[in-house]
Amino acid sequence: MQSADVTFPKAATIDFFFYRQGVHAVFIAALLPVAWGLAAPALSGASFLGIGDRWWFAASLACALVHQLWVWAGWRAQLGWHVFTRAFGSYDFAAFSSVFFALLVLRPLLIATTSIANAGTLLLPPWLSLGLGVLLSAMALYTGWSVVRYFGLARSAGADHFRRGYREMGLVHEGAFALVPNAMYTFGFLGFWAIALLARSHVGLVAALFQHAYIWVHYMCTESPDMDLLYG
Repeated sequence: MQSADVTFPKAATIDFFFYRQGVHAVFIAALLPVAWGLAAPALSGASFLGIGDRWWFAASLACALVHQLWVWAGWRAQLGWHVFTRAFGSYDFAAFSSVFFALLVLRPLLIATTSIANAGTLLLPPWLSLGLGVLLSAMALYTGWSVVRYFGLARSAGADHFRRGYREMGLVHEGAFALVPNAMYTFGFLGFWAIALLARSHVGLVAALFQHAYIWVHYMCTESPDMDLLYG
């Protein structure tokens, strides 16, 4: 596949690199203490694999933060200065996406470990927690299938920041994308809620809430401005 082949002069500025990242920082400064405050009443010191629920919860928040900072810095550096292409040549997107997908997989895993360590703390009847968990799991799995089938994993990682060909693809209107344009963020992250609900974990549910809210911060502060630049 061809290497990055279009220069965006506006992107090659410090102003664009940090565009809306002040807002991003404000949201992080607000969301992190709110999440911790919501979780604190149910942090009991229970553990999984010898690690306490407090540490699993902190790791789940940190993973989301590192993942989305990686995406912001990687996308903007590539758009403006082709940093990955200069460093890795034709393996530029592979270098970026390997970290992207590793962190993406780690996010639900940490929700799961948090939820297992803190299982049984959610004040919902077991039948309701189970029913909601199954329903949200189905929605998230259908969305995941739609992403793989119609959208493509490479595009979900921001391949359009690296390759002109991806920017020339049309919008996707099939599967979950027929319901809402941004099905990945709207429905896909419900899978995190499902994990916590199935474990009946109060802290896991707070972690899922944080991650779902934070992905929309990413959309507003990083993805939407980038799309405006890429697609006009």
